[in-house]
Amino acid sequence: MGKSSVSKGVVKDIIIVAIGVIVIWLALQVAFGTQNPFYVVASGSMIPELLVYDVLIVQGHEPFEEIQVGDIIVFNRPSDHDRVIVHRVASIIDDNPKTIRTKGDANPASIPGTDFPITEEEYIGKVAYVIPQIGYVTQILKPPTNYIIIAIVVGIMIAKQMVKKKKEKELTFEDPFDSKDSDKPPEIPELEKLKKDLEYSQEESNESENSIKENSNVADVNTDPKNQEKPKKELDKKEK
Repeated sequence: MGKSSVSKGVVKDIIIVAIGVIVIWLALQVAFGTQNPFYVVASGSMIPELLVYDVLIVQGHEPFEEIQVGDIIVFNRPSDHDRVIVHRVASIIDDNPKTIRTKGDANPASIPGTDFPITEEEYIGKVAYVIPQIGYVTQILKPPTNYIIIAIVVGIMIAKQMVKKKKEKELTFEDPFDSKDSDKPPEIPELEKLKKDLEYSQEESNESENSIKENSNVADVNTDPKNQEKPKKELDKKEK
């Protein structure tokens, strides 16, 4: 009874893992627009840019017409389509139809039948990401375990990229009440304008009060009967 329950549990786990891998694989195919979203570098023709056993994630959605000189692309060898090659675009041979020539970074020159002529028919996709050295798994472990591990790693990478992009989008919507200095209150243009208007009104009010006081003092001096009589008495004394 115990052994049968354990075996059932193992079978259940295997089924769950298998379903998970299939879901990840299908998601990768849709996300990158190609039947095989990743390839393992098998030769040193692209050293030092790409090393043997690096895993390449290929973007099949990138239109062939938009491929430019300097892009690293994956394509079928034009001579007989018997091998998949990853090389850098060296030149555009023709524009109608678009035909390109590639070259391995470590190769002295382009190889006829391998590097050119490449048309849209040979094109698989553009290299989008590189996972260093994880291709060793394909040598150490046998299928399907190696592909399961690679698929999981690639799935984690995509998930991280999606989370990163989501966070970047959220950061673009800044809160107007956020303040870099927590001790300072947030500055709101309407409140600042109202504050300045109140300060200006207060200054005008103070100036008006000062003007009234000065005028009242002058009036007091001029209307004081003592001050008016004093000059008259002084004149009378001088006449005498």
